[in-house]
Amino acid sequence: MDNNIKRTIILDNYENPYNKGLLNNQEYDKINANNETCIDNIDLEIKIENNIIKDIRFDGEACAISTSTTSIMIKLLINKSIDDALKIVNNYENMINEEEYDENLLNEAIVFSDIYKQPNRKKCALLPYNALKKYLLNKKNVNSLI
Repeated sequence: MDNNIKRTIILDNYENPYNKGLLNNQEYDKINANNETCIDNIDLEIKIENNIIKDIRFDGEACAISTSTTSIMIKLLINKSIDDALKIVNNYENMINEEEYDENLLNEAIVFSDIYKQPNRKKCALLPYNALKKYLLNKKNVNSLI
């Protein structure tokens, strides 16, 4: 993908983030993602029904990379099963960490494929994914006990 197109997608998701604004609705679980080394502090609200991610919302203060990453992640994961979402999250982590990945699973998230060239930005690009992965793994484990 051309670098100008990548930049445009990142800026668009930063300036016009998808599903920004919390609902504070009891049907949603709330998790926090923050980065100790910078201002990034994002709250995520997640609604899951029958192991399907029905909605994800977010709000908070974050840099352009974290904000656009969150926006793109949300678009990528809504209406996915927990297992499919975890597969996508793991695949994205592999891309950021310069490991083998399937770009076909990532759609717009592929815009961060070169983030490894700026190691200090990797935490920004992984922030919402790390928080969501921890939540989904916990949710999956709880559901397997039921």
